[in-house]
Amino acid sequence: MDSLNPVHYTLDSSGVGADEHGTRVPDGSAWDVVVIGGGHAGCEAAAAAARMGCKTLLLTQKLADLGTMSCNPSIGGIGKGHLVREIDAMGGLMGRIADHGGIQFRMLNRSKGPAVQGPRAQMDRDLYKAAMREEMTHTPNLRIACGSVEDVRVDALGAVSGVELASDALGGRWSVATERVVVTTGTFLRGIIHVGTTQIPAGRAGDAPATVLADTLKRIGFQIGRLKTGTPPRLALSSLDLDGLEVDLGDEEPVPFSFLHQKPMQDQRIKVWKTRTTEETRAVVERNGHLSPIFLAAGGKGVAPRYCPSLDSKYHKFPGRSHLVWLEPEGLSSDVVYPNGISMGFPQDVQEAIVHTIPGLERAKVLSPAYSIEYDYLLPTQLRPSLETRLLPGLYLAGQINGSTGYEEAAAQGLMAGINAALAVQRRPPLILGRGEAYIGVLVDDLLKGVTEPYRMFTSRAEYRLLLRSDNADLRLTRRAHQVGCVEAERLQVLQRRESELASGEARLRQCSYPPTVWREKGIQVALDGRYRSAFEMLKFNGVTWDALCGVVPELSSVDATTAETLAIQGQYQEMIARQEKEVQAMKEEEGLELPEGTDYGSLAGLSREEAEILNARQPATLGIAARTPGVRPASLIILHRLARGRVVHSPSASVDSDADSRGGLTQVNVEAVESSE
Repeated sequence: MDSLNPVHYTLDSSGVGADEHGTRVPDGSAWDVVVIGGGHAGCEAAAAAARMGCKTLLLTQKLADLGTMSCNPSIGGIGKGHLVREIDAMGGLMGRIADHGGIQFRMLNRSKGPAVQGPRAQMDRDLYKAAMREEMTHTPNLRIACGSVEDVRVDALGAVSGVELASDALGGRWSVATERVVVTTGTFLRGIIHVGTTQIPAGRAGDAPATVLADTLKRIGFQIGRLKTGTPPRLALSSLDLDGLEVDLGDEEPVPFSFLHQKPMQDQRIKVWKTRTTEETRAVVERNGHLSPIFLAAGGKGVAPRYCPSLDSKYHKFPGRSHLVWLEPEGLSSDVVYPNGISMGFPQDVQEAIVHTIPGLERAKVLSPAYSIEYDYLLPTQLRPSLETRLLPGLYLAGQINGSTGYEEAAAQGLMAGINAALAVQRRPPLILGRGEAYIGVLVDDLLKGVTEPYRMFTSRAEYRLLLRSDNADLRLTRRAHQVGCVEAERLQVLQRRESELASGEARLRQCSYPPTVWREKGIQVALDGRYRSAFEMLKFNGVTWDALCGVVPELSSVDATTAETLAIQGQYQEMIARQEKEVQAMKEEEGLELPEGTDYGSLAGLSREEAEILNARQPATLGIAARTPGVRPASLIILHRLARGRVVHSPSASVDSDADSRGGLTQVNVEAVESSE
């Protein structure tokens, strides 16, 4: 573990050692920040608050489950890998822990543009969990205790004042005092596992659900929805026939997630195999469709992830297709295989019949069955951009409780909730990242608009993804995180060295300038217009690569690969990057305009009644969030812009029916646009 940031392995001044974690803390003890849940969101939230100097308590049901990968044994991907890089750039844990637990690395979309290239790695579950536990139990200012939170205390002013925990083998009910609570319960809120028609109350296999806490949140007044997700069966690697299946070995030169690392920690690379479903698979699925689980939501079907559907959903949406199945070992010495692509909730005998129709799995031994899980989430429209709830000041939410899905999305929210809870303790303004600054900003902004299905990050969700590449996350975010105290000195020094190397490399490229005749003599075609062009400018020409420029400017060969990659991208896309930077600045100026909290939108002249109801319920924090709120017409943004600027016209009976002519006071262009659509 020495390869992980050693700053975190000094015991704090309170003398809490790793052996004391997991025990109860004194009843009634006071903490700056309390985090509920020890998954990816909870670990990031607790570690962030502790790094910022807050006395932090993490409450989890089992210390042994800290950082457990409940579903797939992988980190990263398209969009998701960008989040991991951003988490790392801001001092978070996931990137460094993944570099320790990774056993096969791939840069996805390498043949495409740099904006959509994303790092992904297969994990050894045990290595990842052990590294996370080591990190967390040696983090200064952080204490971990085991217990099940059942109630959130509210003071006379309507703000958080503490939490109460259930009685256990160590004694009766107990409580801790705090003004900042981060809830990261994952799928545990009233979780129910479905295997066929069998229903088992659980947060995940083998763990009890958080039913009382769910009831508490409902009693407080939060709007609650219901979502579902699922996981495939686990298979014994020794029982598979892998001969003839396509093998994937990952990248020969793996790229680490963390900007602090030159390479991943594990030297071994595992194999991953590919197979596909067959016509016989489809027949078994359709023949047993009546045995699919019956959920509590969406007419018994549940609201599942669109981009990670169950096998029966795939056949329903894409009839006649064969579906890819990745066979992913769960560790270097593990006999467990995760068959990625066949999530399902059928009875166990049906699952085995389905598995045995797939090439290579004809004699597969099912070690544990697949299951679907349905759980409560709190509508994220009830959040501020800081991830603090509007209804209960001091209460922050992160992860699947906000309607997202995935380790990376949860970790990113946990990081931001932990940072902002700590900033609130320190009486400092929250850290809000915009859509043009980070995928984390896109994630939070999208959630605040509301979700109707589990939210997953993709690069396509970002308007300015050329600026938000995975290679430049540190350049975008490390200084921001350092300003609020979330980044240690070592990481800032690494950034400063990288910035110096980039500046030096770009200076060399710009100083090297030749007329067209010289460039042509050196084998690079350019118009004979007599204009001198620098090597940096030449990068934007088709076919001009970094290697080609090294042949012209030999001293460029000494630039390290990471710096060269970033410089080549900046040069190749220099005009597009400049244009997007201008657009982001304009967006910041307009979309960042704050809307007064508690506004009665029904009193604003020109809004329809439907819009007023939506805006009153959601109370968008900024003009940008309002603009992306479903049900708000583009024409109405003029009214909201005036509100943000303090120039709005109020009327006691202002709202109009959405069917009526509510276009008075708007520009003629808007009138014509609306009329043309009617």
